[in-house]
Amino acid sequence: MPNPVAAARRHVRTFDSRVDTAFDALRGRPAVDRVFYAASELGDFSLVWLLLGGVRALRSDRDLEAAKRLAVGLAAEYFAVNALIKSVFRRRRPPWEADRPLHVRQPRTSSFPSGHATAACVATILLSEDDPLWPLYCAVGVVVASSRVYVKIHHASDVLAGVVVGVALGVVGRRLMPLPPPPDGGDDGPKLS
Repeated sequence: MPNPVAAARRHVRTFDSRVDTAFDALRGRPAVDRVFYAASELGDFSLVWLLLGGVRALRSDRDLEAAKRLAVGLAAEYFAVNALIKSVFRRRRPPWEADRPLHVRQPRTSSFPSGHATAACVATILLSEDDPLWPLYCAVGVVVASSRVYVKIHHASDVLAGVVVGVALGVVGRRLMPLPPPPDGGDDGPKLS
């Protein structure tokens, strides 16, 4: 009788290998390297998200509330992923045989799930509510999350799991910390209720 756990692991390894091979077609191009390595570095400790939240906070009192909610949501995400989930899974990070073309911080935590992907989804969901810049947040989220596969700090399955966890945490964050109603009753962002 086939072992379902072994079969699932084979499927995950195949998925990770195929995605990594697809990224190999882009790696080594200086402009692409700069974009993905910069995105990976800016995603460390949610820096890019805190900066975007800070810029949003400058627009209005309601946007300041959105930025505060973002900071709380990212702190909760960091604790949930790094202190809880990663401590259960002890997955090794992908090997990197060649010299890296640019600097990237080497984390010591488990590879599973990707904290960058989790934070990107939490931040995108929290920042996007009633904000006309929501496509920008989504685009930045995709680049930050995928940068972790590009720089070979995470397997593609780590990023995919991070997306799932991040979406769940972001939706819960919206429900637990609703924004005050817009002063004009307007609606600019996507709904995830």
